[in-house]
Amino acid sequence: MKAVYISEPGGPEVLEVRDVDAPVPGQGEVLIDVVAAGLNRADVQQRRGFYPPPPGASEVPGLEISGRIAGFGPGVSKPFSLGDKVVALLAGGGYAQQVAVPAEQVLRVPEGVDLVTAAALPEVAATVYSNLIMTAQLQPGETVLIHGATGGIGTMAIQLAKAFGAKVATTAGTEEKVSTAKAFLGADIAINYKEEDFPESLRRQNDGKGADVILDVVGAKYLQQNVDALADYGRLVVIGLQGGAKGELDLGLLLKKRAAVVATALRPRPVAEKGAIMTAVRDAVWPLVADGRIRPLVAKTFPLDQVSAAHRYFDSGDHVGKVLLVM
Repeated sequence: MKAVYISEPGGPEVLEVRDVDAPVPGQGEVLIDVVAAGLNRADVQQRRGFYPPPPGASEVPGLEISGRIAGFGPGVSKPFSLGDKVVALLAGGGYAQQVAVPAEQVLRVPEGVDLVTAAALPEVAATVYSNLIMTAQLQPGETVLIHGATGGIGTMAIQLAKAFGAKVATTAGTEEKVSTAKAFLGADIAINYKEEDFPESLRRQNDGKGADVILDVVGAKYLQQNVDALADYGRLVVIGLQGGAKGELDLGLLLKKRAAVVATALRPRPVAEKGAIMTAVRDAVWPLVADGRIRPLVAKTFPLDQVSAAHRYFDSGDHVGKVLLVM
């Protein structure tokens, strides 16, 4: 089969398509013929040499795919059949024509979604649901601040939070993206972080109140501002480090607000935890996709042999929604 490897840490040019042996499904795994794979920030960090795969995971990048069941390892208990249309959450290996993945991390494609577009769903749905709902316990009527409005995480998080009855604020870096966040994605408040101080702007547009929950992909660069932007009893959930890993935390302000800072990562979690998250996504998110309250958004697709071009486009930040590789 064909798969993408990283020849050395660097830019998009280090991504190489190679002919390699197809995977053999192990205990409890299913084999999937990949139709499409989603690009994620973690893939870029792996390409740059900053985010190696967990022990035992494939060196091939790619954390989410859509495709068809092609085979079974021993001990698979989930009721799949050959040819079933599915999506899967991976620890790695998605930029390839086939993957072997624990059956717990595989779901049937939600009703009404075509198989290519479905690749835009598993990683972002699992990340957003597990952090906003399972970890932060976002409640109807609460205010959530979501950074990175028009990326894969942002577009899913805005829609999911709205569907769960929250008031949604978000940040973006251009007026066009601010408009998209409000008019197209349904955000109640959208802030251009290059033009405004987002904690101050949030309070001004939210009756003087900060955010009950903040979903942050930036990390250290935003740490002080995020704590400033929290409401009393607020929960800051850090899921990315685009702006660095080490920052200064004002514990006094955190104490005053009785607030919490939580950091999570999905990729290194055990199979059982990922399986529990995927089951929750199937039960809580898939019905919202099927009835149209959440729409998977695809900015652009690229064939596998144009993986470097796909990463260049992803790195540009011009996309609204997901970038996909099509096999």
